[in-house]
Amino acid sequence: MANAEAQTKRVGEAGHWGKDVRSDAHVWIEPRDRGGIDIVLESRVKPYYGEAIRNQTESVLQALAVAHAQVLIHDEGALPFVIAARIETAVKRAGLAKDKNALPAANPLPEPSARDRMRRSRLYLPGSEPKYFVNALLHRPDAIILDLEDSVHTSEKDAARLLVRNALRAIDFGGCERMVRINQLPLGLEDLDEVIPECPDLILIPKVEGPNQVMEAGQRIEQLKMRHDLKRPIWMMPILESAVGIENAYKIASASAQIAALTIGLEDYTADLGVPKTVLGTESLFARQRLVNAARGAGVQAIDSVFGDVGDMEGLRCWGLNARALGFEGMGCVHPMQIPVVHQAFAPTQLEVEKALRIVAAFNEAQEKGLAVVSLGSKMIDPPVVQRALKLIARAESIGLVTKTA
Repeated sequence: MANAEAQTKRVGEAGHWGKDVRSDAHVWIEPRDRGGIDIVLESRVKPYYGEAIRNQTESVLQALAVAHAQVLIHDEGALPFVIAARIETAVKRAGLAKDKNALPAANPLPEPSARDRMRRSRLYLPGSEPKYFVNALLHRPDAIILDLEDSVHTSEKDAARLLVRNALRAIDFGGCERMVRINQLPLGLEDLDEVIPECPDLILIPKVEGPNQVMEAGQRIEQLKMRHDLKRPIWMMPILESAVGIENAYKIASASAQIAALTIGLEDYTADLGVPKTVLGTESLFARQRLVNAARGAGVQAIDSVFGDVGDMEGLRCWGLNARALGFEGMGCVHPMQIPVVHQAFAPTQLEVEKALRIVAAFNEAQEKGLAVVSLGSKMIDPPVVQRALKLIARAESIGLVTKTA
């Protein structure tokens, strides 16, 4: 057994360092048979935090059952949860601690996320770049997405998985809903194994083409919740990114009670059609309308794709207004500058709010008088119109456009 273990040992490394790197660390580790732990640390903050980094390194290695190794650390201002993830990744790449982990101290969990909570904006954060994590809440998106899929290189999937796991434990994202986009199944199941114990609010499932993928992910989530005795809800948002996915939109949206929303990935969808993605979006109009209809039919939110040109704010504003008119309740953001524009696009206008208030007031007055017919000016008001007005008022109240009624 000892000889076999020795043969699996190899040098492992993880992370990044250099003049253009910040909030990260590079860890190089060579397991040895004897001699204890030998740590060489390079850091601009070594005089202040060198001893703390050394102590953390020893603690992480102890948790991973590594007793003898040479460790080189190039620190570029990494926080402890990042250093822990980089050490753990390097150790596992060296062939050790396959069934062990070294978890940072956990912050108290926020309140559980409501299924129908407001999701105007969701900001994508590459799961392999810790420099984006800590300040994400300052931009006040409705949600942050710790991304393990397209923004992460294939060779960094294992490292990103541990970074995201640790970030869910260690970072206070304020009022932002904490989402994780996993990889396409079956690789995404490995992502779930790491992140579900840390209670993300919602899991985005990419490239969904049928209900079976949703059910497979949902079953793994429920198994992990039972294993770790988790009671809070963890919602799902399937991403439709192909013609087949759009054709199966309603089946997908209604595949699980844990689905909170349905969204579309237009880059992959237009690639599947073999057409360019345009600012006007005429090539994807059918798919977006079908998705909205399927989501409404299944009783879940419809969330639009991202607008990729971060320099075109007027184009983003027009896209957001059009998306809201189609029935979408929000969209993705690839840059923090997009968030206020998206929020404005998906907010009811003052005229809409005033009209909705008049509709509800007229309806309530008619109810008090026992009248069956309600009118506002020359237009009749029926129950669906009142319900739409109430929903708009509730949305306006939630973002502070009007004062909440008792």
